Formats: sequence, structure tokens, C-alpha cells
Amino acid sequence: MTTHEQNMRMTLVGPGRPAGKLLRRYWQPVALREELDDLRPVKPVKLLGEDFVLFRDEQGRYGLLDRDCPHRGADLAFGRPEDGGLRCPFHGWLFDVAGQCLETPAEPERSNLCKRIRQRSFPVVERSGILFAYLGAGAPPAFPDFDCFVAPDSHVFAFKGHIACNWLQALEVGIDPAHASYLHRFFEDEDPGANYGRQFRAASADSDMPMTRVLREFARPQIEVERTEYGMRLFALRRISDASMHVRVTNLVFPQAFVIPLSVEMTITQWHVPIDDVNCYWYAIFTSFGAAVDKQQMRAQRLELYTLPDYIPRKNRSNNYGFDPAEQKSQTFTGMGFDINVHDQWAVESQGPIQDRTREHLGSSDKAIVNYRSMLLKAIEQVEAGNEPPMMVLDDAAARGIRGPVTVDGIAPADRWQAYWREADRRKRQQAPWQAPVPEAAE
Repeated sequence: MTTHEQNMRMTLVGPGRPAGKLLRRYWQPVALREELDDLRPVKPVKLLGEDFVLFRDEQGRYGLLDRDCPHRGADLAFGRPEDGGLRCPFHGWLFDVAGQCLETPAEPERSNLCKRIRQRSFPVVERSGILFAYLGAGAPPAFPDFDCFVAPDSHVFAFKGHIACNWLQALEVGIDPAHASYLHRFFEDEDPGANYGRQFRAASADSDMPMTRVLREFARPQIEVERTEYGMRLFALRRISDASMHVRVTNLVFPQAFVIPLSVEMTITQWHVPIDDVNCYWYAIFTSFGAAVDKQQMRAQRLELYTLPDYIPRKNRSNNYGFDPAEQKSQTFTGMGFDINVHDQWAVESQGPIQDRTREHLGSSDKAIVNYRSMLLKAIEQVEAGNEPPMMVLDDAAARGIRGPVTVDGIAPADRWQAYWREADRRKRQQAPWQAPVPEAAE
């Protein structure tokens, strides 16, 4: 059972908090690339309980600075991007992406004050449509050769959404394979061809059986978990008959992402990023192993559910997540529509701003969650002891060797499902128009 002290150690993310110290040692998504448009490439952001300003200068370099000007505390989110940096409108002080003050124009002409002023700044890089920031001490880790990072821009699409609860419970729904048979149950199957970019709508690989039927009719998966160099690989096994087994392979990328199949040709890599202790964003990269991603359609689908500029869900606690009792009787298990993001949002927000884990009773289907919490608490202890955190803190050479991860959703011969998922992954990679690296696990 999780104690109250353990729960707080895992969930609170502000400066000095145990989980906050750990998460600051990893790259954190801070915005979508598209949020810094040409008209106004400046955006206030809150990350891990701290307020920053994100901007892009004229040379295309990204900067993340503390939001309050070091002169007299004015809000740099209203700054002017010009002359090689971000200029405070109060007295004209100018800062580059590294936080160095370049000008203090109200000072005497020969003043050297600006040379002694430096605003706290943080590294920012762009990967596949997401801007990542590193808030920790020392050099940031290298990015692994995951599919979502090595695929060309034509084959990836990035989006995000707000969730009004703590980051940990939002993440844990993604490493809980059993919930899909209930939370995402549809009473009728749909045409897979009409549901591009929507999860659980396509047929499983090597079968014409819709995933919605698999989840509905085979609701007791066998969950298996194995540790990997990046976190965990999860297997959800649903026996279809004496001869066949549905195999779904997903992954936990430590500390706060998961990688899952969207369809036979597409995967989702999704991070759950704390805004503060009781709010988070999910950031996702959709990666296609087949045709180029139809970004216009993917974006239009998601804007049906989220409002800009803050990516707030249209269905939320204030309108009961669109709950319709008539629909619950005849169409979906939740009665909250057909988009699974709404289902997940209700599930994690209904647990409260920070879930009280001292009151829960875990079962065998929660195997991955138990393993993950053990990993998380151990990693927090390592950082508190002054040691390097585990996994994904790598040099460039080591990062090149971490590939994949493998995701599979297919129906295999029951007696050789372990060989099947490797074969299915290899086939997917061989047909990719971009040269996806073959993970070590598929060798």
C-alpha cells in the first residue's frame, strides 16, 4: 500500500520537492512549435510549478527565461522580440536566449551594468513539433533514437491537451492496459476507414477483427511486464480462441511518457507534464510508418475537443464531460461520447486534484503501475542521495543505441505470441518509407 508520505514524494513537483528534483533532470515538453507563431513568437509558460517566458529570436533560436525581469520584476511575457533577444517594455533591458543582458538603454552611455546581469535561462530544443526544455543541473541528457524523433516531419504530428489533476494519475492511465475494455468500450463497431487517427478504431494486425470488438468481448487480459533500458515493456494478452491470442505491446518511458500503438501503421508517444501540482498537459507525437501524416485532418479532429490558446477540453467537469444517460445505455460504456481522451480525462480528474493512493486496493491487473511506482520512488532516492537519475540520462553514443520502442496490436498464434510481436514489429519497420531503426528487441 502507498503511504501518504510516498504519495507526496511522487506527486509534488515544485522546486525542492523530491519528484520535482527528479523530473528536472529530464527534458520536459514546454510548448508546441506552432504556439510560437511569426506574429508573436513569445509565450508565458508554467512548468513544474515555476513561471517562465518562452521565445524565439530572429535567428530561430529558442530561449526559456524566468518570467520576471531582473531589473524590477516586470513581466517579460509582454516583451518585444527584437535586436537578438527579448526586450522588457519597462526600461528596455534586452536579454538573449542564454539569459545574458545585452542592453540597459536607460543607463548612462558608458555603463557596464548589462555585462553583470544575467537572467536565469534554460536550454530549449525542438523535436518533431514539440519544444523541450531542461530545467536541471548539469548537462542535459541526449535524446534517444526513438521513432518519434528520427522520423521526418512529414510522418509526425504533435498536439497537446490540458488535464485538471496531478501529472502522476494522468500518466498511470496509460500504463493500465486493463481499463480499455471498460472505459473505452463501444457497443457497436465502426468502419475503420472512416476513423483515421482515432485510437481503438482500426482492425488488429493479421486479422479483420475490429479492436473495439476485442476490447468488448475479451475483458480479462493477462498483463506481463518486463524492464527495459528505457523503462518498461507491457504486454496485454487476450486469448481469442485455443489457437489465437490478441497481443498488445506498449511501453513506459521513464520517467513520464508512454508509447502505444494507435493503429497498425501509427504509434503515439505521449508525455504527461506537470504545470503545477494539480494541473498537467499531455503532449503527444503521432508517428506514421506508412503514408505521410494527414496533419490537417489530425489537427481538425482534435480541435473539435480542445479550445485555443490553452488547449482546454470542451468536455470537462463543468459540463459533466458530455455525459448522456441514453448514450450510456446503447452506445458507449461511459456515456461520454466516442473520443477516448474524454474518457481518460474523466477517469483521472474524478480521482481528485491529487489522488489519495492510501485508499486504493490494487489488483494483479495493476502490475505495471506497481512496478512503475517502485521505479519512481527508487529514482527519487537516487537523486536525493546526490547520484545520477536512472534511464534516459545518457551521452550521445549511448542514446543512439536506444531505439523503438516496439508497439504492436495484432492477433497471433497462441503458442508463439512471443515470436509474433517481434515479427510484426519488423514487418512494420520494413514497410516504412523512412528508414526506421530496428530495435534490439526485434533482432
